[in-house]
Amino acid sequence: MDILKQKEKGNLVVISGPSGTGKGCIIKEVMNRNPNIWYSVSATSREIRPGEIEGVNYYYLSRDKFEKKIKTNFFLEYTEYNGNYYGTPKKYINDKLKQGKDVILEIEINGALKIKELVKDAVFIFILPPSLKELINRLEKRGTESKDVILNRFKSAYKEINEIKKYNYVVINDNLEDAINKVDAIFRAERCRVDRIEEIYLNTEEEVMHELLIDYENINNNPRNLWLKKGKSIV
Repeated sequence: MDILKQKEKGNLVVISGPSGTGKGCIIKEVMNRNPNIWYSVSATSREIRPGEIEGVNYYYLSRDKFEKKIKTNFFLEYTEYNGNYYGTPKKYINDKLKQGKDVILEIEINGALKIKELVKDAVFIFILPPSLKELINRLEKRGTESKDVILNRFKSAYKEINEIKKYNYVVINDNLEDAINKVDAIFRAERCRVDRIEEIYLNTEEEVMHELLIDYENINNNPRNLWLKKGKSIV
């Protein structure tokens, strides 16, 4: 039996950052290293991009259908970003946390701040580009968006970066492998937090040692024994 029993509930981890910072690549590799992590797929009203897969990258809904689901309280949180809806379906999240899974939510900052109000013990990680110039280069290299969309994303990124102090951690994705290692370390460190301890167990040998330590302290703190150690007597 281990000396510690930790709470079985997993951590809800929110990862945000401007489009083009490499959040998806980081998350994918961290999940490969940690089979206990479950990715919560968000829903969006934006068009599917080349290479994206329904139910893997997002659940793609029409704007009308998204708004209908808002009315039925389907989402844990939702927001409108660059003209499209993004939301976190409630389904499965609580079940996965109760099973001890760490759940990743990859959402933009407005949604993250709503989660922060709803889930007090959630963990928040912000991914930054090495520079705004590099961010523009990455967005242009993707070749999936018009110049107007890239400009809007750049403006949004500028605003988002000013909100990083509301997060627990910030990771700069200058070198992808370094960024992956840092995010992986955050997941592991959060599992070691003292407030995750439910009980502390001592086995028989440890309990005996504890009793011996108490006896030893009593002997050494007894005035008579202190005098005897010096070769004197108080009698």
